[in-house]
Amino acid sequence: MRPLDGVLVADFSRVLAGPLATMTLADLGATVVKVERPGTGDDTRRWGPPWTDRSSTYFAGLNRGKHSVALDLDDPADRAAAVELVRRADVLVQNFRPGVLARCGLDPDGALELNPRLVYTSVSGFGARADLPGYDFVVQAAGGLMSVTGAADGEPTKAGVALVDVLTGKDALVGILAALRQRERTGHGQHVEVNLMSSLLAGLVNQVSGYLATGEAPARMGNRHPSIAPYETLRCADGLLAVAVGNDAQFRRFTAALDRPALADDPRFAANADRVAHRDALVALLEDALSARRADAWEPVLHAAGIACARVNDVGAAVRYAESLGLDPVLDLGPDHPGQIRPPVTFSAAPAGTALPPPGLDEHGDRVRAWLRGPAVPFPEGEA
Repeated sequence: MRPLDGVLVADFSRVLAGPLATMTLADLGATVVKVERPGTGDDTRRWGPPWTDRSSTYFAGLNRGKHSVALDLDDPADRAAAVELVRRADVLVQNFRPGVLARCGLDPDGALELNPRLVYTSVSGFGARADLPGYDFVVQAAGGLMSVTGAADGEPTKAGVALVDVLTGKDALVGILAALRQRERTGHGQHVEVNLMSSLLAGLVNQVSGYLATGEAPARMGNRHPSIAPYETLRCADGLLAVAVGNDAQFRRFTAALDRPALADDPRFAANADRVAHRDALVALLEDALSARRADAWEPVLHAAGIACARVNDVGAAVRYAESLGLDPVLDLGPDHPGQIRPPVTFSAAPAGTALPPPGLDEHGDRVRAWLRGPAVPFPEGEA
């Protein structure tokens, strides 16, 4: 058995944060019924290139393990099916603008009256009171992430992935699991709310705590860390090496491995605060030493000294590196589907991930509708 076997999820979400949360629930064993718009489905089905045979790779990477049904919530028969799905569900996840689901009685109050054991989960950009549209990129700008990302003398830059959506999806998952646990004690569900802005502010961790303590907003520093040195990319003979030295003992081992042991006794560099204050001078000396070898030659030397470092891989090299470490990062969904990254959480007593590939639009519609017309029994996942 997987941890969430027997949990039914009504997934009314689309794009990234909500679908990531519900896909993770499916990976953990939940039955997820994805409700999509007839004809078009989830917006991300068309967010390509690149493409699979069925949809964009964007959609495929967020929707494995789900059963797709296309329902028009303005159609009485489809609306009745949606209501029945919510009546049977343990969890509902939605990211509609306020008022959309209220038209069919599936706002938080209506859904919880219909099904008091429901964990109703709302995902928004800026919180329900703001009623503002919120895509990840816009929230990265509004929430300060872009202000601390990029070169010091360059423009503010977004992260290379929709990181805020990912953080919010993870936060939604935490809230759902906590509410399911509380339901075991109380017998009642509740309304769980997450929003991209709050998830980003929480995700800024040391950057925002520094602002709250000092009143000074942090600035962009490229690959440098505001509070630790050296903790950045350093240039070797052929390219960059990311080096993270977290304490003074590590710095002494680092300088010894570079054959520059005297640097650890230099009063400018003896303690971390000194190294931060004299970072430019330190980096010049470190890069002079590193220029003697290629990055791939330095990597095993520094690893042997217990120093965290890595060449800057592209995504393909990153997957291959994970494979070389025995992490088995790719989940095989069969010969007709591209591989996907395996769920990052493993269990000693449960399988990881799902064998069910991302669904075509309304692929399971007939089965879902027939099930909703019948008695309230578990969803027949194994039927063709």
